[in-house]
Amino acid sequence: MTTEEERATKPPGRARHARPSTRRAVAGRLSWGLADQAVCSMNNFAVGIFVARSLGLTAFGVFSLAWVTYGVVLNVSRGLATDPLMVRFSGVPEADWRAAVARSVGTALGVGTALGAVSLAVGLGIGGRIGPGFACLGVVLPALLLQDAWRFAFFAAGTGRKALVNDLMWCAALVPAMLVAARVGSVGAFVLAWGVAAAVPALYGCFQSGIRPRTAGARGWLREHRDLGYRYLVENVSNSGAAQLRAYGLGAIVGISAVGVIRGAELLLGPFLALLMGLSLVTVAEAARVLRQAPHRLATFCLVIGGGQAAAALLWGAALLLMPDRAGELVLGDVWHASSQLIVPATLGVAGAGLGTGAAAGLRALAAARRSLRCQLFASACYVTGGLGGAVAAGTEGSAWGVAAATVSASAVWWLQLRSALREHHRKSIPEVRTP
Repeated sequence: MTTEEERATKPPGRARHARPSTRRAVAGRLSWGLADQAVCSMNNFAVGIFVARSLGLTAFGVFSLAWVTYGVVLNVSRGLATDPLMVRFSGVPEADWRAAVARSVGTALGVGTALGAVSLAVGLGIGGRIGPGFACLGVVLPALLLQDAWRFAFFAAGTGRKALVNDLMWCAALVPAMLVAARVGSVGAFVLAWGVAAAVPALYGCFQSGIRPRTAGARGWLREHRDLGYRYLVENVSNSGAAQLRAYGLGAIVGISAVGVIRGAELLLGPFLALLMGLSLVTVAEAARVLRQAPHRLATFCLVIGGGQAAAALLWGAALLLMPDRAGELVLGDVWHASSQLIVPATLGVAGAGLGTGAAAGLRALAAARRSLRCQLFASACYVTGGLGGAVAAGTEGSAWGVAAATVSASAVWWLQLRSALREHHRKSIPEVRTP
Protein backbone atom coordinates (compact mmCIF):
# COMPACT_ATOMS: atom_id res chain seq x y z
CA MET A 1 0.00 0.00 0.00
CA THR A 2 1.37 3.40 -0.93
CA THR A 3 1.90 6.24 1.49
CA GLU A 4 -1.03 8.13 -0.05
CA GLU A 5 -3.28 5.11 0.39
CA GLU A 6 -2.23 4.75 4.02
CA ARG A 7 -3.02 8.38 4.69
CA ALA A 8 -6.40 7.95 3.02
CA THR A 9 -7.36 4.98 5.14
CA LYS A 10 -6.18 6.18 8.61
CA PRO A 11 -8.58 9.04 9.26
CA PRO A 12 -11.72 6.88 8.98
CA GLY A 13 -10.14 4.41 11.38
CA ARG A 14 -9.43 7.13 13.88
CA ALA A 15 -12.95 8.47 13.42
CA ARG A 16 -14.37 5.02 14.11
CA HIS A 17 -12.34 4.83 17.31
CA ALA A 18 -13.14 8.40 18.33
CA ARG A 19 -16.86 7.85 18.64
CA PRO A 20 -16.63 4.87 21.06
CA SER A 21 -14.05 6.83 23.05
CA THR A 22 -16.43 9.77 23.34
CA ARG A 23 -19.25 7.48 24.33
CA ARG A 24 -17.09 5.87 26.99
CA ALA A 25 -16.23 9.29 28.38
CA VAL A 26 -19.91 10.28 28.53
CA ALA A 27 -20.81 6.92 30.09
CA GLY A 28 -18.06 7.38 32.65
CA ARG A 29 -19.27 10.82 33.70
CA LEU A 30 -22.88 9.62 33.83
CA SER A 31 -21.82 6.61 35.91
CA TRP A 32 -20.19 8.85 38.49
CA GLY A 33 -23.32 11.01 38.47
CA LEU A 34 -25.62 8.03 38.92
CA ALA A 35 -23.42 6.69 41.73
CA ASP A 36 -23.49 10.07 43.45
CA GLN A 37 -27.26 10.32 43.08
CA ALA A 38 -27.62 6.80 44.49
CA VAL A 39 -25.69 7.89 47.56
CA CYS A 40 -27.84 11.04 47.88
CA SER A 41 -30.98 8.94 47.51
CA MET A 42 -29.95 6.54 50.23
CA ASN A 43 -28.85 9.43 52.40
CA ASN A 44 -32.20 11.24 52.16
CA PHE A 45 -34.13 7.98 52.41
CA ALA A 46 -32.27 6.87 55.53
CA VAL A 47 -32.69 10.25 57.24
CA GLY A 48 -36.41 10.33 56.46
CA ILE A 49 -37.00 6.77 57.63
CA PHE A 50 -34.99 7.27 60.83
CA VAL A 51 -36.81 10.49 61.69
CA ALA A 52 -40.24 9.02 60.85
CA ARG A 53 -39.67 6.04 63.14
CA SER A 54 -38.21 8.20 65.90
CA LEU A 55 -40.77 11.02 66.00
CA GLY A 56 -44.12 9.59 64.95
CA LEU A 57 -46.62 10.93 62.42
CA THR A 58 -47.37 14.45 63.70
CA ALA A 59 -43.80 15.41 64.64
CA PHE A 60 -42.62 13.92 61.36
CA GLY A 61 -45.06 16.27 59.63
CA VAL A 62 -43.37 19.21 61.38
CA PHE A 63 -39.94 17.95 60.26
CA SER A 64 -41.30 17.64 56.71
CA LEU A 65 -42.30 21.32 56.74
CA ALA A 66 -38.70 22.25 57.55
CA TRP A 67 -37.54 19.84 54.83
CA VAL A 68 -39.66 21.41 52.08
CA THR A 69 -38.58 24.87 53.24
CA TYR A 70 -34.96 23.80 52.82
CA GLY A 71 -35.90 22.69 49.30
CA VAL A 72 -37.04 26.24 48.48
CA VAL A 73 -33.83 27.79 49.80
CA LEU A 74 -31.73 25.18 48.00
CA ASN A 75 -33.36 26.10 44.72
CA VAL A 76 -32.76 29.80 45.33
CA SER A 77 -29.07 28.99 45.71
CA ARG A 78 -28.99 26.78 42.64
CA GLY A 79 -30.78 29.31 40.47
CA LEU A 80 -28.46 32.18 41.40
CA ALA A 81 -25.17 30.39 41.97
CA THR A 82 -24.74 26.94 40.46
CA ASP A 83 -27.18 26.62 37.56
CA PRO A 84 -25.35 29.37 35.58
CA LEU A 85 -22.08 27.60 36.48
CA MET A 86 -23.33 24.34 34.96
CA VAL A 87 -24.55 25.98 31.76
CA ARG A 88 -21.56 28.24 31.08
CA PHE A 89 -18.57 26.56 32.73
CA SER A 90 -19.00 22.83 31.98
CA GLY A 91 -15.96 21.49 30.14
CA VAL A 92 -14.10 24.82 30.03
CA PRO A 93 -10.35 25.28 30.70
CA GLU A 94 -9.38 24.71 34.34
CA ALA A 95 -8.32 28.30 35.00
CA ASP A 96 -11.74 29.58 33.90
CA TRP A 97 -13.48 26.91 35.94
CA ARG A 98 -11.55 27.72 39.13
CA ALA A 99 -12.25 31.44 38.88
CA ALA A 100 -15.95 30.79 38.27
CA VAL A 101 -16.27 28.21 41.06
CA ALA A 102 -14.75 30.53 43.68
CA ARG A 103 -17.45 33.10 43.01
CA SER A 104 -20.25 30.58 42.45
CA VAL A 105 -19.80 28.71 45.73
CA GLY A 106 -19.21 32.04 47.46
CA THR A 107 -22.62 33.14 46.19
CA ALA A 108 -24.18 29.93 47.53
CA LEU A 109 -22.58 30.51 50.92
CA GLY A 110 -23.86 34.08 50.96
CA VAL A 111 -27.39 32.95 50.09
CA GLY A 112 -27.27 30.38 52.90
CA THR A 113 -26.11 32.96 55.43
CA ALA A 114 -28.73 35.56 54.46
CA LEU A 115 -31.71 33.22 54.24
CA GLY A 116 -30.50 31.29 57.27
CA ALA A 117 -30.76 34.47 59.33
CA VAL A 118 -34.33 34.94 58.08
CA SER A 119 -35.28 31.35 58.95
CA LEU A 120 -33.73 31.72 62.41
CA ALA A 121 -35.69 34.91 63.09
CA VAL A 122 -38.95 33.39 61.84
CA GLY A 123 -38.48 30.25 63.90
CA LEU A 124 -37.78 32.21 67.08
CA GLY A 125 -40.80 34.40 66.37
CA ILE A 126 -43.21 31.51 65.73
CA GLY A 127 -42.18 29.38 68.67
CA GLY A 128 -44.50 26.55 69.67
CA ARG A 129 -44.15 23.15 68.05
CA ILE A 130 -43.06 24.39 64.59
CA GLY A 131 -40.68 27.25 65.45
CA PRO A 132 -37.66 25.32 66.78
CA GLY A 133 -37.35 23.33 63.54
CA PHE A 134 -37.15 26.50 61.45
CA ALA A 135 -34.75 28.16 63.88
CA CYS A 136 -32.39 25.19 63.74
CA LEU A 137 -32.71 25.09 59.96
CA GLY A 138 -31.53 28.71 59.83
CA VAL A 139 -28.39 27.80 61.77
CA VAL A 140 -27.31 25.02 59.40
CA LEU A 141 -28.40 26.46 56.02
CA PRO A 142 -24.94 27.89 55.12
CA ALA A 143 -23.33 24.45 55.50
CA LEU A 144 -26.11 22.69 53.57
CA LEU A 145 -25.92 25.08 50.60
CA LEU A 146 -22.13 25.11 50.48
CA GLN A 147 -22.02 21.31 50.38
CA ASP A 148 -24.51 21.26 47.53
CA ALA A 149 -22.54 23.90 45.61
CA TRP A 150 -19.36 21.78 45.67
CA ARG A 151 -21.25 18.93 44.02
CA PHE A 152 -22.31 21.18 41.15
CA ALA A 153 -18.77 22.51 40.80
CA PHE A 154 -17.22 19.04 40.53
CA PHE A 155 -19.75 17.85 37.94
CA ALA A 156 -19.20 20.99 35.87
CA ALA A 157 -15.52 20.02 35.74
CA GLY A 158 -16.37 16.41 34.82
CA THR A 159 -14.89 15.09 38.10
CA GLY A 160 -17.96 13.37 39.52
CA ARG A 161 -15.71 11.12 41.59
CA LYS A 162 -14.97 14.04 43.91
CA ALA A 163 -18.68 14.76 44.33
CA LEU A 164 -19.25 11.12 45.25
CA VAL A 165 -16.47 11.19 47.86
CA ASN A 166 -17.92 14.40 49.29
CA ASP A 167 -21.39 12.85 49.66
CA LEU A 168 -19.99 9.67 51.19
CA MET A 169 -18.32 11.81 53.83
CA TRP A 170 -21.70 13.39 54.63
CA CYS A 171 -23.22 9.92 55.02
CA ALA A 172 -20.47 8.92 57.43
CA ALA A 173 -20.93 12.08 59.50
CA LEU A 174 -24.71 11.57 59.64
CA VAL A 175 -24.48 8.28 61.54
CA PRO A 176 -23.20 9.65 64.89
CA ALA A 177 -25.15 12.90 64.43
CA MET A 178 -28.48 11.09 64.05
CA LEU A 179 -27.77 8.81 66.98
CA VAL A 180 -27.19 11.84 69.19
CA ALA A 181 -30.38 13.48 67.87
CA ALA A 182 -32.37 10.33 68.66
CA ARG A 183 -31.33 10.63 72.29
CA VAL A 184 -32.77 14.15 72.39
CA GLY A 185 -35.87 13.13 70.44
CA SER A 186 -37.00 16.52 69.09
CA VAL A 187 -37.53 17.96 65.60
CA GLY A 188 -34.92 20.68 66.22
CA ALA A 189 -32.31 18.11 67.25
CA PHE A 190 -32.77 16.13 64.02
CA VAL A 191 -32.57 19.26 61.87
CA LEU A 192 -29.37 20.33 63.62
CA ALA A 193 -27.84 16.86 63.28
CA TRP A 194 -28.64 16.79 59.57
CA GLY A 195 -27.06 20.20 58.95
CA VAL A 196 -24.04 19.81 61.25
CA ALA A 197 -23.16 16.59 59.43
CA ALA A 198 -23.26 18.54 56.13
CA ALA A 199 -20.66 20.98 57.51
CA VAL A 200 -18.00 18.24 57.36
CA PRO A 201 -18.11 17.71 53.55
CA ALA A 202 -18.77 21.44 53.04
CA LEU A 203 -15.37 22.21 54.57
CA TYR A 204 -13.73 19.21 52.92
CA GLY A 205 -14.81 20.54 49.52
CA CYS A 206 -12.37 23.41 49.97
CA PHE A 207 -9.50 20.93 50.30
CA GLN A 208 -10.74 18.75 47.43
CA SER A 209 -10.84 21.66 45.01
CA GLY A 210 -8.09 23.84 46.46
CA ILE A 211 -10.55 26.74 46.13
CA ARG A 212 -11.79 29.08 48.83
CA PRO A 213 -15.33 30.48 48.42
CA ARG A 214 -15.28 34.18 47.53
CA THR A 215 -18.38 35.71 49.04
CA ALA A 216 -17.06 39.12 47.99
CA GLY A 217 -17.43 38.02 44.37
CA ALA A 218 -21.13 37.22 44.75
CA ARG A 219 -22.31 40.62 43.55
CA GLY A 220 -20.19 40.41 40.40
CA TRP A 221 -21.34 36.86 39.75
CA LEU A 222 -25.01 37.84 40.02
CA ARG A 223 -24.47 40.83 37.73
CA GLU A 224 -22.61 38.89 35.03
CA HIS A 225 -25.11 36.02 34.92
CA ARG A 226 -28.33 37.86 35.63
CA ASP A 227 -29.72 36.91 32.19
CA LEU A 228 -29.78 33.26 33.35
CA GLY A 229 -29.60 33.50 37.12
CA TYR A 230 -32.76 35.47 37.80
CA ARG A 231 -34.84 33.42 35.38
CA TYR A 232 -33.52 30.21 36.91
CA LEU A 233 -34.23 31.67 40.35
CA VAL A 234 -37.88 32.22 39.50
CA GLU A 235 -38.05 28.83 37.81
CA ASN A 236 -36.50 26.95 40.72
CA VAL A 237 -38.41 28.78 43.43
CA SER A 238 -41.70 28.28 41.62
CA ASN A 239 -40.91 24.55 41.61
CA SER A 240 -39.97 24.12 45.25
CA GLY A 241 -42.30 26.92 46.35
CA ALA A 242 -45.20 25.00 44.86
CA ALA A 243 -44.26 22.00 46.99
CA GLN A 244 -44.07 24.24 50.04
CA LEU A 245 -47.47 25.84 49.33
CA ARG A 246 -48.98 22.42 48.85
CA ALA A 247 -47.52 21.20 52.16
CA TYR A 248 -48.70 24.25 54.10
CA GLY A 249 -52.11 24.18 52.40
CA LEU A 250 -52.52 20.45 52.99
CA GLY A 251 -51.69 20.96 56.66
CA ALA A 252 -54.33 23.69 56.91
CA ILE A 253 -57.02 21.78 54.96
CA VAL A 254 -56.53 18.23 56.23
CA GLY A 255 -54.06 18.50 59.17
CA ILE A 256 -50.33 18.37 59.93
CA SER A 257 -50.45 14.57 59.99
CA ALA A 258 -51.45 14.62 56.29
CA VAL A 259 -48.10 16.27 55.49
CA GLY A 260 -46.39 13.35 57.18
CA VAL A 261 -48.47 10.87 55.15
CA ILE A 262 -47.49 12.54 51.87
CA ARG A 263 -43.84 12.65 52.94
CA GLY A 264 -44.01 8.96 53.83
CA ALA A 265 -45.25 8.12 50.32
CA GLU A 266 -42.45 10.24 48.87
CA LEU A 267 -39.92 8.35 50.98
CA LEU A 268 -41.11 5.09 49.48
CA LEU A 269 -40.13 6.58 46.12
CA GLY A 270 -37.11 8.29 47.66
CA PRO A 271 -34.42 7.06 45.24
CA PHE A 272 -36.19 8.64 42.29
CA LEU A 273 -37.24 11.86 44.05
CA ALA A 274 -33.66 12.47 45.15
CA LEU A 275 -32.46 11.64 41.64
CA LEU A 276 -34.87 14.20 40.18
CA MET A 277 -33.87 16.82 42.71
CA GLY A 278 -30.20 16.65 41.80
CA LEU A 279 -30.43 15.46 38.21
CA SER A 280 -29.04 18.70 36.81
CA LEU A 281 -25.71 17.80 38.41
CA VAL A 282 -25.19 15.33 35.57
CA THR A 283 -27.61 15.85 32.72
CA VAL A 284 -27.31 19.61 32.18
CA ALA A 285 -23.51 19.40 31.96
CA GLU A 286 -23.70 16.41 29.62
CA ALA A 287 -26.45 17.97 27.51
CA ALA A 288 -24.27 21.07 27.13
CA ARG A 289 -21.40 18.88 25.92
CA VAL A 290 -23.70 17.05 23.48
CA LEU A 291 -24.91 20.39 22.15
CA ARG A 292 -21.33 21.54 21.46
CA GLN A 293 -20.13 18.28 19.93
CA ALA A 294 -23.19 16.78 18.20
CA PRO A 295 -26.23 19.08 18.44
CA HIS A 296 -28.38 16.78 16.30
CA ARG A 297 -28.21 14.17 19.09
CA LEU A 298 -29.49 16.41 21.88
CA ALA A 299 -33.15 15.37 21.51
CA THR A 300 -32.24 11.68 21.61
CA PHE A 301 -30.04 12.21 24.66
CA CYS A 302 -32.88 13.99 26.51
CA LEU A 303 -35.40 11.30 25.55
CA VAL A 304 -33.15 8.51 26.82
CA ILE A 305 -32.59 10.32 30.12
CA GLY A 306 -36.25 11.20 30.68
CA GLY A 307 -37.70 7.95 29.40
CA GLY A 308 -35.26 5.89 31.43
CA GLN A 309 -36.22 7.65 34.63
CA ALA A 310 -39.94 7.30 33.96
CA ALA A 311 -39.62 3.57 33.24
CA ALA A 312 -37.50 3.00 36.34
CA ALA A 313 -40.00 4.87 38.54
CA LEU A 314 -42.87 2.74 37.23
CA LEU A 315 -40.95 -0.47 37.92
CA TRP A 316 -40.11 0.70 41.43
CA GLY A 317 -43.74 1.59 42.10
CA ALA A 318 -44.86 -1.83 40.91
CA ALA A 319 -42.39 -3.42 43.34
CA LEU A 320 -43.76 -1.28 46.19
CA LEU A 321 -47.29 -2.53 45.50
CA LEU A 322 -46.03 -6.07 46.13
CA MET A 323 -44.37 -5.16 49.42
CA PRO A 324 -46.00 -6.97 52.39
CA ASP A 325 -47.39 -4.84 55.21
CA ARG A 326 -44.91 -6.29 57.67
CA ALA A 327 -41.98 -5.03 55.58
CA GLY A 328 -43.63 -1.63 55.17
CA GLU A 329 -44.16 -1.29 58.91
CA LEU A 330 -40.53 -2.18 59.45
CA VAL A 331 -39.51 0.70 57.17
CA LEU A 332 -41.99 3.46 58.06
CA GLY A 333 -43.52 2.30 61.32
CA ASP A 334 -46.96 3.81 61.98
CA VAL A 335 -46.68 6.00 58.86
CA TRP A 336 -46.83 2.97 56.53
CA HIS A 337 -50.58 2.21 56.63
CA ALA A 338 -51.64 5.68 55.50
CA SER A 339 -48.75 6.27 53.07
CA SER A 340 -49.13 2.90 51.32
CA GLN A 341 -52.53 4.00 50.02
CA LEU A 342 -50.79 6.67 47.92
CA ILE A 343 -48.24 4.47 46.09
CA VAL A 344 -50.05 4.48 42.73
CA PRO A 345 -50.60 8.26 42.38
CA ALA A 346 -47.17 9.01 43.84
CA THR A 347 -45.53 6.65 41.33
CA LEU A 348 -47.36 8.23 38.39
CA GLY A 349 -46.34 11.68 39.60
CA VAL A 350 -42.67 10.74 39.86
CA ALA A 351 -42.75 9.02 36.46
CA GLY A 352 -44.25 12.13 34.87
CA ALA A 353 -41.70 14.37 36.54
CA GLY A 354 -38.87 12.07 35.44
CA LEU A 355 -39.96 12.23 31.81
CA GLY A 356 -40.08 16.02 32.01
CA THR A 357 -36.58 16.40 33.43
CA GLY A 358 -35.09 15.06 30.21
CA ALA A 359 -36.65 17.94 28.28
CA ALA A 360 -35.71 20.40 31.04
CA ALA A 361 -32.04 19.42 30.73
CA GLY A 362 -32.18 20.09 27.00
CA LEU A 363 -33.73 23.53 27.46
CA ARG A 364 -31.06 24.49 29.98
CA ALA A 365 -28.26 23.28 27.72
CA LEU A 366 -29.73 25.47 24.99
CA ALA A 367 -29.82 28.37 27.49
CA ALA A 368 -33.51 28.76 26.58
CA ALA A 369 -34.25 30.35 29.93
CA ARG A 370 -37.48 31.99 28.83
CA ARG A 371 -38.96 28.74 27.57
CA SER A 372 -37.91 26.76 30.64
CA LEU A 373 -39.30 29.50 32.89
CA ARG A 374 -42.67 29.37 31.16
CA CYS A 375 -42.73 25.59 31.50
CA GLN A 376 -41.88 25.68 35.17
CA LEU A 377 -44.45 28.36 35.99
CA PHE A 378 -47.10 26.29 34.24
CA ALA A 379 -45.98 23.13 36.06
CA SER A 380 -45.98 24.88 39.44
CA ALA A 381 -49.44 26.34 38.89
CA CYS A 382 -50.76 22.89 37.98
CA TYR A 383 -49.02 21.35 40.99
CA VAL A 384 -50.53 23.74 43.51
CA THR A 385 -53.97 23.66 41.88
CA GLY A 386 -54.02 19.87 41.64
CA GLY A 387 -52.58 19.31 45.10
CA LEU A 388 -54.83 21.71 46.99
CA GLY A 389 -57.90 21.21 44.79
CA GLY A 390 -57.60 17.48 45.28
CA ALA A 391 -57.22 17.96 49.05
CA VAL A 392 -60.45 19.97 49.19
CA ALA A 393 -62.29 17.37 47.09
CA ALA A 394 -60.96 14.11 48.57
CA GLY A 395 -58.46 14.79 51.35
CA THR A 396 -54.92 13.41 51.31
CA GLU A 397 -55.55 10.85 48.58
CA GLY A 398 -57.22 13.46 46.37
CA SER A 399 -54.17 15.70 46.76
CA ALA A 400 -51.88 12.86 45.62
CA TRP A 401 -53.98 12.18 42.50
CA GLY A 402 -54.17 15.90 41.71
CA VAL A 403 -50.37 16.18 41.80
CA ALA A 404 -49.99 13.09 39.58
CA ALA A 405 -52.25 14.62 36.93
CA ALA A 406 -50.35 17.92 37.17
CA THR A 407 -46.89 16.41 36.65
CA VAL A 408 -47.95 14.32 33.65
CA SER A 409 -49.55 17.38 32.01
CA ALA A 410 -46.49 19.52 32.72
CA SER A 411 -44.19 16.90 31.18
CA ALA A 412 -46.00 17.24 27.86
CA VAL A 413 -45.48 21.00 27.94
CA TRP A 414 -41.74 20.59 28.65
CA TRP A 415 -41.32 18.41 25.57
CA LEU A 416 -43.31 20.72 23.32
CA GLN A 417 -41.10 23.62 24.37
CA LEU A 418 -37.92 21.60 23.80
CA ARG A 419 -39.05 20.74 20.28
CA SER A 420 -39.64 24.43 19.53
CA ALA A 421 -36.29 25.41 21.05
CA LEU A 422 -34.43 22.82 18.96
CA ARG A 423 -36.06 24.11 15.78
CA GLU A 424 -35.09 27.65 16.68
CA HIS A 425 -31.50 26.61 17.42
CA HIS A 426 -31.31 24.76 14.10
CA ARG A 427 -32.48 27.83 12.18
CA LYS A 428 -29.91 30.03 13.90
CA SER A 429 -27.09 27.56 13.20
CA ILE A 430 -27.72 27.60 9.42
CA PRO A 431 -25.81 30.51 7.88
CA GLU A 432 -27.77 32.87 5.69
CA VAL A 433 -27.08 32.71 1.94
CA ARG A 434 -26.65 36.20 0.60
CA THR A 435 -27.42 36.82 -3.06
CA PRO A 436 -25.03 39.10 -4.92
